[in-house]
Amino acid sequence: MTEVELLKLLAHGEDSRHQFKLDATNADSLAAELAAYANSGGDQLFLGVGDDGSVVGLDIASVQRLNQLLSNAASQHVCPPVNPETENVQTDNGIVMVVSVADGSDKPYMDNQGRIWVKCGADKRRVRAREEMQRMFQRGGLVHADVVPVSGTTSADIDEKAFRDYFIRRFDSGSEFDDQPLEQLLQNLGLGNGYELNLAGLMLFGRNPQRWQPAFQVKAVTFPGTEAHDNRYLDSEDINGTLSEQYKGSIAFLRRNLHHVQRGRGFNTEGLLEIPEAALEELLVNALIHRDYFTSASIRIMVFADRVEIASPGHLPDSLSVEAISKGRTNHRNPRLTEHASKLLPYKGLGTGIRRALKEWPRIELIDDVEGNQFSAVAWRPEAEWTASQITDQVTDQVTREITKITKEAHRLLEAMQGEMTRTEIQAKLGLKHLPHFRDAYLRPALEIGFVEMTVPDKPNSRLQKYRLTVAGRAWLQAYTKMEAK
Repeated sequence: MTEVELLKLLAHGEDSRHQFKLDATNADSLAAELAAYANSGGDQLFLGVGDDGSVVGLDIASVQRLNQLLSNAASQHVCPPVNPETENVQTDNGIVMVVSVADGSDKPYMDNQGRIWVKCGADKRRVRAREEMQRMFQRGGLVHADVVPVSGTTSADIDEKAFRDYFIRRFDSGSEFDDQPLEQLLQNLGLGNGYELNLAGLMLFGRNPQRWQPAFQVKAVTFPGTEAHDNRYLDSEDINGTLSEQYKGSIAFLRRNLHHVQRGRGFNTEGLLEIPEAALEELLVNALIHRDYFTSASIRIMVFADRVEIASPGHLPDSLSVEAISKGRTNHRNPRLTEHASKLLPYKGLGTGIRRALKEWPRIELIDDVEGNQFSAVAWRPEAEWTASQITDQVTDQVTREITKITKEAHRLLEAMQGEMTRTEIQAKLGLKHLPHFRDAYLRPALEIGFVEMTVPDKPNSRLQKYRLTVAGRAWLQAYTKMEAK
């Protein structure tokens, strides 16, 4: 790294990837910083730099001392140890030590007092919430939610007939284990510990799983338009029961809320779903089996005029990406559930579900929301093409009149939008620093005219809030571009 490159980085100020420190003298404090970086995606710590980005610099003796301190902190004060890399950049004011920490592969990383740290903006924070700790241990492969015992449950809470039917299908009725007590069979299959059911046993065969885990259900809603904050809805249902019952109820909900088309079939036949049912099955099973069961939230099915969204708690594990799962890669977050799923749900495993869904219906968008800890699959309805086309035609015919209804500032905002963006990202792209001006002149008019929508409409001030173009907004831009080209 050259001095010019260093100064360019420092000019942007501190953020969650870049932190400035004049010096470091305490191994425990430095270890906490290293652990936070390793737990949060990694990046760089700059020693010899003030909080304002000014270079104070270090002398050779200080660099030697810091190298020894860094070595001790990384190897003896962080568990498991980390391996930071250092680079000394010579400046006019002295040396700046650039410490690079990679994203850790053995999370969570702790200091020598057993505390877990993560980055929080330019600073760090200690992880105290149980659910967040559990998720970090889960990502490290140290614990799985589906084998955690559910306090208060016993084998009496199992639907024994459903379990016995499953056991017979899997091991044949003549099995030597047929006469064993139910508690022993559940323990043998990893569905309990002989006293209590674990989460897998409860969600697969429990009589009333929501008695103990009320959040582990499917909430389904059908809206008349394209926005979730519409106060009206056409249909809604809380779908409870075991995973098999939730699957059946969810498919039934989708069947009654999506159109059926003939596609060459006889006039008197029921017709096929507008989105192939096989694709919806794969997306739904993926949500039920691979969701994050350390997060107390429900799977959500939202049917809009232009799309179907299936949102499940938990973003993709660290080793996976949208591109990777689209190609068939997999990481079993809930291995016990996955093991038994093939006999209870239309689940094939081997990472082929998403690929099959995309093959059946290519118009599926996969969204991994890391900040919101959610994974969503959006299947666009065929009517969306007709709707967008209709809107485009209407706007094209009236674009001269419509242009008076949108300010030039809102127009600039529409042209700047790419996918889902935070307010800060939009402001930066537009080169605007004054928040009230941006909000009043750019964002609010675009929202009011219906060309931009919030991703978290029921919580306008949410820290997870993002903005995106609506179908009407995309159509308006398309029509305007066509008119300008003429």
